[in-house]
Amino acid sequence: MPPAKKQICSPADATFFWTQARRRSRLQIRCQCAHFTANDTAVFHKMDWFYQRCYKDSRSQTLSRSGIMVICGTLLLALSLYPVLRALGAQIHSALTGSYVAGHHSILLINCPTEQAAKDIGRGIMEKRMAACVNILPRTVTMYFWKGEIQDASEILLLVRTRSSLIQRLMDYVKSVHPYEIPEVLSFPVEDGSLSYMKWMDDAVPEN
Repeated sequence: MPPAKKQICSPADATFFWTQARRRSRLQIRCQCAHFTANDTAVFHKMDWFYQRCYKDSRSQTLSRSGIMVICGTLLLALSLYPVLRALGAQIHSALTGSYVAGHHSILLINCPTEQAAKDIGRGIMEKRMAACVNILPRTVTMYFWKGEIQDASEILLLVRTRSSLIQRLMDYVKSVHPYEIPEVLSFPVEDGSLSYMKWMDDAVPEN
């Protein structure tokens, strides 16, 4: 059997095949680019959605934290201004109704071991403008329990009249200067009384 003859492409055929190959390559590249662009666009859409959600979440968290800080600041301001607001409310109520606000003033009982100690404590209270009046009552006999035993002693009683808003400050001062380890300081709110006398107490004892 004679050998097959080798086919030889003409220049025109070679040009045609080369052109077709270039077209197929371009088409594949375009398809790949189009596929990549579509996937990339989907990814960008997901990233944009995630960013917007994170931004909204962070903004809401920032607003919630700001709201909490505003609420806490308002509460602290209200607590710090409570004594002033309470005193102002009592004065307005008394001026409008002509009646006394129960508990606006208080009377404190303070026992001292000696008359000199009572005078020193009473004068210190007056000098610091923490009371409108201090009475030093005559010596009395006191019986009390101390370390499991009944003790007998003679004491001097202080009767202190002041604003109820100053009780804590007054008690802290008495504890710092009193000779007793556990001094007796008892307060009783004033339920009613002479309005002119109560006004004099307010004038004699400043709020701050």
